[in-house]
Amino acid sequence: MRARDKAAVSALRGTLSALDNAEAVPVDETAPRAAALEASPVGAGATEAVRRELSEREMVDVVRAEAAERLEAAAHLTAPAHADRAERLRAEAAVLLRFLDGAEGATEAEGTAKGA
Repeated sequence: MRARDKAAVSALRGTLSALDNAEAVPVDETAPRAAALEASPVGAGATEAVRRELSEREMVDVVRAEAAERLEAAAHLTAPAHADRAERLRAEAAVLLRFLDGAEGATEAEGTAKGA
């Protein structure tokens, strides 16, 4: 990344944001909300909630979805004027898929080492 690989930086930033969003606590729409100011929580952090912790499988699914989204968007960009953007999206997807291949290979090797 020191060489300023724009495709890699863009893909990783977008995927980190997607992972961050996936860890967010879902808002419970059925929960009653205080109507009066005096009934609201008070103090620093009174409304904070613990974020979800994603399993490795969930993280892989998010990264896969991000790669698939980029490939799908690239497939829709068929006009010659959008060729550069489509190529950049394919490059970003390739970066993410490369990370997945490395992560899955490490997980398999770890499982093999534990079984030995």
